Amino acid sequence: MKNKLPIVAGALLGLVFAVFGAIALLGIPMKGGELPEGTQVPEFMGVFASSGYLKLVKFFELVGGLLTMLPRTRRLGLLVLGPIIVNILAFQVLIAKGKMMFQGPFIVEAVVVLALYLLWVERAAFARLVRGD
Repeated sequence: MKNKLPIVAGALLGLVFAVFGAIALLGIPMKGGELPEGTQVPEFMGVFASSGYLKLVKFFELVGGLLTMLPRTRRLGLLVLGPIIVNILAFQVLIAKGKMMFQGPFIVEAVVVLALYLLWVERAAFARLVRGD
């Protein structure tokens, strides 16, 4: 089972990003909870969506998700998704002030755990990248 766990984790992480990226790019409306009051979330999301920047991010989510689902391209997918995951966490902490974390199906938390696990599994390859081998 040890060799299959990274495959399952990569498939799940990739699936989350591929699905949410595709939904946004296809313009499929999503039901969501109320935006937290007393935060800058509505203003931030308004600017983010109206500028076209959200479409660019969603494109990279889709591509990174698809790459992460395949074991052969998982490392490249993690490199694409890494900055997106950091920005999701920064949004949760700095913009939403933590009011959107630990809600619903815990998607943000699952994404972070899966990404950290895959980074740990692939740590030798990423260490070579940093060292320049």
